[in-house]
Amino acid sequence: MALWAQAQQLQGEALHRMQSLYGQHFPIEVRHYLAQWIEAQPWDAVDPENTQEEFKAKRLLDSLIQELQKRAEHQVGEDGFLLKIKLGHYATQLKVTYDRCPLELVRSIKHILYNEERLVQEAMNVTSPAGGTIDGTSQKYQQINQTFEELRVMTQDTENDLRKLQHSQEYFIIQYQESLRIQAQINSLANLPPTERVQRESSLQSKRATVEAWLTREANTLLKYRQDLAEKMQKTLASLRKQQTVILDDELIQWKRRQQLAGNGGPQEGGLDILQSWCEKLADTIWQNRQQIRRVEHLTQQLPIPGPTEELLSELNTTITDIISTLVTSTFIIEKQPPQVLKTQTKFAATVRFLVGGKLNVHMNPPQVKAIIISEQQAKALVKNENTRNDSSGDILNNNCVMEYHQTTGTLSAHFRNMSLKRIKRSDRRGAESVTEEKFTVLFESQFTVGGNELVFHVKTLSLPVVVIVHGSQDNNATATVLWDNAFSEPGRVPFVVPDKVLWPQLCEALNMKYKAEMQSNRGLSEENLVFLAQKAFSNCSNNPEDYRSMTMTWSQFNRENLPGRTFTFWQWFDGVMELMKRHLRAHWNDGAILGFVNKQQAQDMLMSKPNRTFLLRFSDSEIGGITIAWSEERMVWNLMPFTTKDFTIRSLADRISDLNHLHFLYPSQPKDEVFSRYYSPPHSKPVDGYVKPEIKQVVKVEFSSPSPDPSPGTPSFVDQAVSPTVNQPHAFNLYSGMSDSMMDPDGEFDLEVETMDMARQVEEFLRQPIENRWGGQQS
Repeated sequence: MALWAQAQQLQGEALHRMQSLYGQHFPIEVRHYLAQWIEAQPWDAVDPENTQEEFKAKRLLDSLIQELQKRAEHQVGEDGFLLKIKLGHYATQLKVTYDRCPLELVRSIKHILYNEERLVQEAMNVTSPAGGTIDGTSQKYQQINQTFEELRVMTQDTENDLRKLQHSQEYFIIQYQESLRIQAQINSLANLPPTERVQRESSLQSKRATVEAWLTREANTLLKYRQDLAEKMQKTLASLRKQQTVILDDELIQWKRRQQLAGNGGPQEGGLDILQSWCEKLADTIWQNRQQIRRVEHLTQQLPIPGPTEELLSELNTTITDIISTLVTSTFIIEKQPPQVLKTQTKFAATVRFLVGGKLNVHMNPPQVKAIIISEQQAKALVKNENTRNDSSGDILNNNCVMEYHQTTGTLSAHFRNMSLKRIKRSDRRGAESVTEEKFTVLFESQFTVGGNELVFHVKTLSLPVVVIVHGSQDNNATATVLWDNAFSEPGRVPFVVPDKVLWPQLCEALNMKYKAEMQSNRGLSEENLVFLAQKAFSNCSNNPEDYRSMTMTWSQFNRENLPGRTFTFWQWFDGVMELMKRHLRAHWNDGAILGFVNKQQAQDMLMSKPNRTFLLRFSDSEIGGITIAWSEERMVWNLMPFTTKDFTIRSLADRISDLNHLHFLYPSQPKDEVFSRYYSPPHSKPVDGYVKPEIKQVVKVEFSSPSPDPSPGTPSFVDQAVSPTVNQPHAFNLYSGMSDSMMDPDGEFDLEVETMDMARQVEEFLRQPIENRWGGQQS
């Protein structure tokens, strides 16, 4: 069912909240008559914070206006005449409103659709888009909303009591004035004759006694009213603080945690709109209660009556100020984090948002936000309130931004679009710590007033830890630091403390999350893949997953110490695999064509029982970011020298597999063309200007020790006729037979000299060039 059809079935408070999404900025009638068209447009493909995408937003705006005008033209009849005028009016109104700022239209519609979907999900208690049920979430949301309703009733109850108190006190003051008037009359009797004075004085004294007795009783009643009201307010504030704790310490912290895990490839943290709506309700309720407390204080000052109320009101004032301070400082957050691997002299962006800024009218005097970069030690001192100077550890260009209020969404935010880290000042490193293990953070701070300059707040928020690099070669190790921190940090930690060792299953979860994100696939790391990684990480040969569940891995094992017999760490090998797959082989992984995490012995065991020329693809153990082809031939298993990113920039994996005629079946038994043919490059076009474009082919020339089924008599049998770009001479190689050839490394793979490899790749690259470019533009 379409979203709009579901939204129209909402009832009660949900329906009211849905209706409140619309207004002059986007009429609900437009949503109704263009429902199908609106829901079919790619709103999510446009980032309203990116001014470079304004042309996309302008196209959407123009299309929306055209749809409205088209719908208006098709209206007929008496009712259609009125609708035609109305739709034409809306088309003109939207053009006037958004023609100069089309990104605001995108922002508005995205906000509306997101909230409609959320309201529908809450109402129907359906399955969430991520695939899991939201029963628990919906129940939690219902509890929060129910508590808000209880707070509303409690606040309204104290408001009613406050009005009664005010009316009673006003009447008391009138009666008190009456008592003073009677006393003045008694005092004026001194000038009267004694007989008349006695007669009138007796009457006035009786009247005064009656009034004073009433005043005494009423004073006690007022004191009790004040006491009861203060105690009610005390209960309201206790519930209010508890509700605020649920929202800020549970829901908002969970959102921040999801935001951090999203940096490792976890699911997106979700929008802030529902959190903002809760925080705004908190702000409303807090402010109403604060005003009530002030009115009671005013009443006590207007008519002082000795009692415990003054002390209780002082406590209430302190409590409500503390509650609003917590709300303001906690809702100044980073909506879009700066990149956690930050390269100097490179542009980057971030967005800061103040969730209650609109509700507290902070935007009436828009505050400025400043960004500075500080070290881990400076962050620790800041959290402990030991550092008030805000010394920076580097220079950020374009680090000041004024907060903007978006009326259509009610958000107050600062968009830093063109920041750049000019330089960084590093601290003394500890022990074996490298520059890519040093953590920084971007501090965002601002100052503003609330309640007509009555309250002044200085707010600060820290970004997730940032690792600063100066060269792309440092990216790999910096990413390891970020991944470890994002995965294993605890909420509320001292910046930026993380455990030095974690259980292997915890690390598996982090690696799988990262891998799935890089592959953009639900096909993550299987249990067999994780066993392979455990064997590599711990130099263990056990195939039982249970053997690794209680094992721990230290940070040093992860990315400081090289793997045994290698020149790289566990993480560097794993990251090399991800980089290779992401850049060239993602589609093949998602198709299930690449086994990848298989060692040589496993490949031999798998292929020996298969027909000749069955092959599989596995990641190289000895080279970062390498993948090799293992295949069976004449009861032996052969391994091709690993391909790397550089090879695949010359010719794709699918084309190379197509070129190799001795590869027939992808393990276990799929004809290779069924798996790879859709990725083959199309044949070259006809000659251009009399020149035929050359074509590079992957060839492997191998002389087998035993003849093929149909060799020519007296001649050796070869896999192919041409010379491989990476193997410049015929060579028979057998991974598992005892060979001492200098071209083999200890693992049985080709071990050519670097110069030989470079020369071969240069030849390949040379042949890929158009003929007219090979000889400096000279034609043959």
